[in-house]
Amino acid sequence: MKFTQLKKIINEPSSIKKTLKLIKWLQRRKLLKTKIKCRICHRKMKMKKRTNSGDQYAWICRQIAHGGRARQISLRHKSIFSGSKVSFSKWMQFMYRFSQGLRLRQIDMMDDCIAGSSATLSKMAKKTREVCVTAVERMRRRTGQQLGGRREFVVIDESHFRHKRKYGRGRMAGGWKRKKWVFGMLGVRHQQQQRSGKPILRLLERRSRRHLVPLIAHHVRPGSSIISDEWRAYCILPTLGYNHHTVNHSRWYVDPHTGAHTQHIERAWRSYKEQIWRLRGNRTESLLSDHLAVIEWNEWLAKKHSDGAFGRQIHDISRKYK
Repeated sequence: MKFTQLKKIINEPSSIKKTLKLIKWLQRRKLLKTKIKCRICHRKMKMKKRTNSGDQYAWICRQIAHGGRARQISLRHKSIFSGSKVSFSKWMQFMYRFSQGLRLRQIDMMDDCIAGSSATLSKMAKKTREVCVTAVERMRRRTGQQLGGRREFVVIDESHFRHKRKYGRGRMAGGWKRKKWVFGMLGVRHQQQQRSGKPILRLLERRSRRHLVPLIAHHVRPGSSIISDEWRAYCILPTLGYNHHTVNHSRWYVDPHTGAHTQHIERAWRSYKEQIWRLRGNRTESLLSDHLAVIEWNEWLAKKHSDGAFGRQIHDISRKYK
């Protein structure tokens, strides 16, 4: 079953036949277990139709060793769906919207009957974000997540993701306790300067040389071209083997002598902040860190997958819950 057929099934009214078809698809994609052993007799259980299960089917074992009583385990056992009463089709609708960034506001999804409460949607979003965070961490360990080189220059900058007041109401700036900075490194291909590149985003206690330079040295390849403002922490970069170009923002946005500017990352900041603010992702530092990882997941992994962001999400869920 292709993704187009899946969308048709999850958007149509549910029936036992369509539920079974969706279960089989989830098993082929390794989002559900294809076999489970009984905890008592250790024999393979069989998937049977059950009226007492919200999923219409469950794992059943009727061996004599059970003393005449059938043992039943949910199809959701050890999967992303475990502990949730939301139907498989609603889960898949949620995952599709999450991967595409479509109407993720809780009030919109409750109106569309994806879940009955904001608490349920928050739990679903948390599980899905954890999948993205795990995938990004795995990629960092495997590749080192490096930027720069001959065909790519790197733009670096720091920014605050503070609470946004509306109409002069809400928390005052002095009452917003978060002091951490978000440090961003954006790799931009020379032939694709109009498009935003791959970002590396980190929460830092301070924007001092001690905090910034080790991250740059770890993630930016030696000999790369780096563009930044004239923040004093970056003055050491030429001694580390980088071609460092600066822009004096108090005088101009584009350096008239070198043509250097930081508009790529400034444009990216606006996009990231709008996305995180829309999802209320800056309420805590932990939540903000997860949302930054989701942005990295989208740019580094989802956009490269042959089946797009949704296909990448399915792949990463199957790896996390295998």
